[in-house]
Amino acid sequence: MMRSYVSIDLETTGLNPKTDKITEIGAVRVIEGERREVFTALVNPGRKLEPRIVELTGLTDGELAAAPYIEEVLPAALDFIGELPLLGHSVLFDFSFLKKAAVDSRLVFEKKAVDTLKIARKYLADLEHRNLDYLCAYYQIPHQAHRALADAEATALLYECLTERFYSEEDGLFQPQELNFKVKRDTPAAKSQKERLYRLTQQHKISLELDIEKLSRSEASRCIDKIMAQYGRAPS
Repeated sequence: MMRSYVSIDLETTGLNPKTDKITEIGAVRVIEGERREVFTALVNPGRKLEPRIVELTGLTDGELAAAPYIEEVLPAALDFIGELPLLGHSVLFDFSFLKKAAVDSRLVFEKKAVDTLKIARKYLADLEHRNLDYLCAYYQIPHQAHRALADAEATALLYECLTERFYSEEDGLFQPQELNFKVKRDTPAAKSQKERLYRLTQQHKISLELDIEKLSRSEASRCIDKIMAQYGRAPS
């Protein structure tokens, strides 16, 4: 069975890796079943958090405003992962956000992984829930929910519990499988788009919840369309 891996968890601004952003990365490197090193980093998402995300994670706009952007954090995170397979609870979610960030930074990121959620769905089908928080309570695993490093550490402990109870050589769920997520690179917003957004915000005296300098071309276009639909055009 998989004994060396990196258990990974992310906190994000939402559920869509193509439009939402990473706010926190947590990872635990496990070698031959022993916890060796951890990686943790806050990430500035370039936008304000929705109240539900603040309530869920405890992260605040003030904390994240002082954090580096993903393009500064990502190389160190990918270097920490290295050639090891991933472990995660619904691991495709975390992989998809990292893959999107890697593609945007012109980096290659392809991985195999084991998913503890898939294992739990097969072997613990009678339980009321199979989310990480519920399973940690079920197996009495200490857990601070919805913080990246704590979730990554809890997932590694959960994996050990599941392998002790259910491991079978014939069950492919315990073997790393290829993760597949197709995504296109977002190009940065053009200078003309950013200038137009600054004019629109000044004319209409509005404050955006997005960092104009970090917008992609498509995000800037949607933002311009939304402002003009609500307030009208800025003078040329």
